[in-house]
Amino acid sequence: MAADTSQSVAKAAGDDVENDVAARGRSRRTDSDPTDRGGKGASGLRRALATHWYAWAMVAPVVLVLGVIIGWPLVRGIYLSLTDANERNVSRTIGVRHIEATYEFVGLDNYVAVLGDPVFLQRLVWTVMWTVACVSITFTLGLALANMLNRDFRGRAAYRMALILPWAVPGFVSVFAWRFLFNRDNGILNKILDGGGIAAIPWLDDPTWAKFSVVAVNVWLGVPFMMVALLGGLQSIPGELYEAAEMDGASAWQRFRHITLPGLRAVSMTVILLSTIWTFNMFPVIFLLTRGGPGDSTEILVTQAFREAFVSSPRDFAGSATWGVLILALLMIFALVYRRSLRKQGEVW
Repeated sequence: MAADTSQSVAKAAGDDVENDVAARGRSRRTDSDPTDRGGKGASGLRRALATHWYAWAMVAPVVLVLGVIIGWPLVRGIYLSLTDANERNVSRTIGVRHIEATYEFVGLDNYVAVLGDPVFLQRLVWTVMWTVACVSITFTLGLALANMLNRDFRGRAAYRMALILPWAVPGFVSVFAWRFLFNRDNGILNKILDGGGIAAIPWLDDPTWAKFSVVAVNVWLGVPFMMVALLGGLQSIPGELYEAAEMDGASAWQRFRHITLPGLRAVSMTVILLSTIWTFNMFPVIFLLTRGGPGDSTEILVTQAFREAFVSSPRDFAGSATWGVLILALLMIFALVYRRSLRKQGEVW
């Protein structure tokens, strides 16, 4: 009886093994069949479209608009950068007479000319210095203010509103207000200095002071965004971590270093990236405050591109497009390097 039972168990086990092997063989044949896999992919796509058609319908207008206002100008700009287009050879209409375009394809000549021009290196160096200075100061001040506003004290809501005010005011209005403040003869800042017996400072007339002024204005405009973003990050950190650290005898600096900074890492990486891109392309502050002057001391890459297209004579559309494409390439390289560094640190972005 025992022998029959053992034989039955062995036979059942053998049948299970054979069935498992057969199932694996069918699975391999199915996976190795490209036609079937393609059919499954197509059916999966159709199923996704049928299931989420409403989402696709809602997204389609946005994609179309972005393609029109971003995709087409980008493609057009890249094309113009490969030509010798300027205001003398583009198509134009004078009265009732239409003149056809006569510009020609020149390949990478514009890129060779711009990259070989010492002006490009000068603009690039100052743009990098301007970006690093603005982002670092903005982040430091935003973090300090966020830490202050994350505590309970009387009038906290009023302080928050006052610190967010620069963000609510349109940028060009703020820049013009600062331009009046920096006026050498009638500006409030120099009036205050004069009252204290200090000589007037040429805020916008001296290259060094002009650079300081544009950085100060851009920091003033950028601090509210940085503060709000970091304040949201601070409020997402569990308070129990601070209580436990305080009970263990950790100092304020140790709590800030080992709890606050790691807790803000994800938010910090995002706002630093956004702030870098915005500052790198911050045209209004430079153009409205100093017009790139005095001389060309505060010109950055994006204002140089504007100058090529709208100020130079003849207006060099191909040169301006070349500067624009190079700016895009630099920002893309920065974003890729930034992303790789985050992935090495274990951040998912």
